[in-house]
Amino acid sequence: METRIAVIGIIIEDKESVALVNEILHQYGSYIIGRMGLPYEKKQVNIISVVVDAPGDIISALSGKLGNIRGVSAKALHSKA
Repeated sequence: METRIAVIGIIIEDKESVALVNEILHQYGSYIIGRMGLPYEKKQVNIISVVVDAPGDIISALSGKLGNIRGVSAKALHSKA
């Protein structure tokens, strides 16, 4: 199956949702190339960038599951190739 590189940007505004975000990311761990998390105390949010190499449907499913969590926003940016 053909894969694509994508960056999923995640902003967590509800700290109670952090555990669920981490659980979902763990479920998709085999597709994750790298992850960077930044706590931004001034705005009381956590920002996470996740780079994945996965089929398009997996990228969409991961981004969708994350975006459906209360207090979490997630968007994916796909490579062209």
